[in-house]
Amino acid sequence: MAKNNQKMVAEITSMNEDFAKWYTDIVKKAELIDYTSVKGCMVIRPYGYAIWERIQRILDDMFKELGHENVCMPMFIPESLLNKEKDHVEGFAPEVAWVTHGGSEKLEERLCIRPTSETLFCEHYANIIHSYRDLPKLYNQWVSVVRWEKTTRPFLRSREFLWQEGHTIHETAEEAVNETEQMLNCYAEFCEKYLAMPVVKGMKTESDKFAGAVSTYAIEALMHDGKALQAATSHYFGDGFAKAFDIQYTNRENKLCYPHQTSWGATTRLIGAIIMTHGDDNGLVLPPAVAPIQVVVVPVAQHKEGVSDKANELYNKLKESGLRVSIDDSDNSPGWKFSQAEMKGIPLRVEIGPKDIENSSCVVVTRHNREKTVVSLDEICEVAKQKLIEVRDGMYEKALKNRENKTYSCKTLEEITSALEEKGDGFVKAMWCGDEECEDKVKEVTGVGSRCIPFEQEQISDVCVCCGKPAKKMVLWAKAY
Repeated sequence: MAKNNQKMVAEITSMNEDFAKWYTDIVKKAELIDYTSVKGCMVIRPYGYAIWERIQRILDDMFKELGHENVCMPMFIPESLLNKEKDHVEGFAPEVAWVTHGGSEKLEERLCIRPTSETLFCEHYANIIHSYRDLPKLYNQWVSVVRWEKTTRPFLRSREFLWQEGHTIHETAEEAVNETEQMLNCYAEFCEKYLAMPVVKGMKTESDKFAGAVSTYAIEALMHDGKALQAATSHYFGDGFAKAFDIQYTNRENKLCYPHQTSWGATTRLIGAIIMTHGDDNGLVLPPAVAPIQVVVVPVAQHKEGVSDKANELYNKLKESGLRVSIDDSDNSPGWKFSQAEMKGIPLRVEIGPKDIENSSCVVVTRHNREKTVVSLDEICEVAKQKLIEVRDGMYEKALKNRENKTYSCKTLEEITSALEEKGDGFVKAMWCGDEECEDKVKEVTGVGSRCIPFEQEQISDVCVCCGKPAKKMVLWAKAY
């Protein structure tokens, strides 16, 4: 029994030994993905897809609560349509995959497989928007997109990935900016409340904003290894796309105007963020809100009379209370079952054996900290629900503590280099003059790039960390996925 348990745990490379290998081990051994014959593409297996379904349902409800409607655009974009917005096409050109033939016939015009859908939405808006009465349009779609990435890693960066992309269009700049900020706050709330993942909200620098955007906002999270991950973005486009696609409407004063647009999105890389924020050397650690299975019931010594019956009774009781429950009544050893439940990241494990039945109790084990609690069978449903709240809170606090321990305030490039060498990778808070040359030099010298200009500003010093000129903003810097 112990040998099986040890063997299963040993199959995962320690994150301290090789973080990249640890990550790959988890996505494979927890049965989240499988590789395919198409380089850079993955099969999202049922357990991995079930996590995405939970993410999708929660976000979709949040979007609809804010008035958004789901639509579905084509996956193909004619080259002439993509070329209408110069900055946009230049930003995506290196990653675009093209369809050149239909069957055996060469197409008259190449078709781009959508890397994003701004141009398709603009074409549609031009057909349906004529008056201020047609505004706003608050749209979202759940689709896959293709970006021909050179270096790929499951969930974090793949050539085809799943996402949602919101696209809205408004009468005024003020409305569009409000929408952009509202959706960033929506993403931040989702990550912190449902994924137990603390994030920093901020604006991207000019060099790092989305192709064709006036401004880009992002939420940045810090992973176990001290690298940043951009969890979601929200973009304000102004009227640039409207002018490029000749989208005009008659305003309330009966004058022709260009509307203002936004887009915003989150992808399956959120699953990678969950793994790298919460996982440990025994496998996944899933936030209860998105865990496909919230509670697993494990009968101990199930060959003994009454154990299987009581375990099934417990399973049904928990399921009827509204929890997502499974029961592991396989013929594997209890140690193997415990390890499997840990590998899968199931938030609560409920163990029940002959002695527990005698005492009308069971043992509840929380995955994130392995605490064991003896619970009366009469109170198990209420306790399980309370434990799931405690799990979410405990996971959030643990992730927040990791971020705080790996966040450094620095006044010079030398301080950045020293902090990273002594303490390891993390978030660096440092002042910036606003010059792109300084932004580039910080990365060249220290290895950390700008992640965002946080909305919550701090005055680390009065001068730029790079050139010593008067500072304009505090920037969050880090190595990133």
